Amino acid sequence: MVDQERLDRLLDRIASDLRELVRLRDRGPDDRTELAAVKYYFITAIEGCARVAQHIIAAEGWPVAETNADAVRRLAANGVLPVALAESVARAVGFRNVLVHEYAEIDNDKVLANLWQLGDLEDFVKTVAGWSSTS
Repeated sequence: MVDQERLDRLLDRIASDLRELVRLRDRGPDDRTELAAVKYYFITAIEGCARVAQHIIAAEGWPVAETNADAVRRLAANGVLPVALAESVARAVGFRNVLVHEYAEIDNDKVLANLWQLGDLEDFVKTVAGWSSTS
């Protein structure tokens, strides 16, 4: 059974990170420190989505996912998320991996462009919160 208090804390943290990203987007990050903050909030928001997925999987007794992206996809496979939303958030997990591990040189313009693509992360929070209230 899902620990509702833990799930709510995780979702609140993601929502808080998203509010910070919106604030930075609306102001327009204008120095390296603010750009670093954008990257940090992306990392923590996306990591939060993965933690939510992993928590739900464990709590529901579903098979363990091999990766965080697969964990998000598992939510779709079990009716928590629509498939398109799960795929979008799974791609965000890849973006988070690039930011954390610098697999490729990070294009700061692409990072900033992603500030205009926060809707799926916001929808993740709303959808999971709605699912948990009916479970």
